[in-house]
Amino acid sequence: MNEIEKALIHGLFVHLHHNIDQAIDFGQFQRLNDKVAQTWPDLLLIGADANEDAGVIRIPGGDTLVVGKMESHNSPCVPRPYDAAATGAGGAMRDVVAMGGRPLFILDFIGTLPLEKEVLVGPCGFTGTCTCGNCVVMTSQDRVNLMLKGMRDMCDTMDVFVIGGGFSTSFSDIVPACVVAVFGKLVTDQPLTKKAKAAGDKLILIGETGSDGNDTAYRAGLVSQMRPAIALFAEERATMEASLAAFETGKIKACSDLGAAGIGAAVCESTRYGGLGARVDLTEVPLREVITPEEILICETQARMLVQVAPADVDEVLTAIRAKNAKATVIGEVTSEDQAVFTYQGQTIATIPSHPAPEVLAELRHLG
Repeated sequence: MNEIEKALIHGLFVHLHHNIDQAIDFGQFQRLNDKVAQTWPDLLLIGADANEDAGVIRIPGGDTLVVGKMESHNSPCVPRPYDAAATGAGGAMRDVVAMGGRPLFILDFIGTLPLEKEVLVGPCGFTGTCTCGNCVVMTSQDRVNLMLKGMRDMCDTMDVFVIGGGFSTSFSDIVPACVVAVFGKLVTDQPLTKKAKAAGDKLILIGETGSDGNDTAYRAGLVSQMRPAIALFAEERATMEASLAAFETGKIKACSDLGAAGIGAAVCESTRYGGLGARVDLTEVPLREVITPEEILICETQARMLVQVAPADVDEVLTAIRAKNAKATVIGEVTSEDQAVFTYQGQTIATIPSHPAPEVLAELRHLG
């Protein structure tokens, strides 16, 4: 394994960020939902156990489908509280969009040290002592203000209500809590899902890719400093409107937003859950700056979405997306292989199996 394969396989198969079921018994929720369904039959379409970007439920007495997703951006608030809160909100909104919904409102929760306590904001925030010269000492109140402004600015950009939330100053850790729950209305006839559907389908990436966001490599212990993704406001709105326009064509077969582990996770999770594979040419990815192929694969730039369409429908979908002034291009296709292969200018950058060998996973468990 090369370093990028280690980081991506670790993120997808070992770290709890992508493997919550290793810590939480989703079976108990499934049993609960089955019981509640006796009172409310046919209302729950997608639950917590479905490995999807968000849950979907039907409102009783009508055809309205509601999409909901909760997301936390706790650790990124240490070096970048404003961007972390904004991207936490924006990422949860993209999860709602990925299911075929338009976000309508959020609830947020912030937990922090007592307001008068001093906190270190910047790259050295996790250690409590600045050695880089780029950190800022501020009060917990000042950091809370930045976090609230980040969430508020993202909601302003996306025309999303803030209808309530929670707040606590009883935290004792240097890492604050920053949690958002986003709800929206489904605008597609049925929920979209991330699972790849058929070999030969084309992978279309919406949005541009930059070098920001290295959380996956950081979690794997392959880099020493966390660089959280930077909030992209106008770009988030453009990606949302472009995605919704693509949905209106009725030709989208699968959809997933790009968050942690970027293109790598969006492609690999889709093919893994769909029982298929993929070949992706990273040379085709629209870029905001000159970056390495490895960064293109795993970076966590915001405001991006991956959709899958049949080959005959590519032009129609691209036209709909570009009509909303968003960048989009075909970056690869679904295959019948049991792996995702990522290339750049003809050279293989990473090969990620859908089912890594037990000895590979054992080797990676000590990372991070």
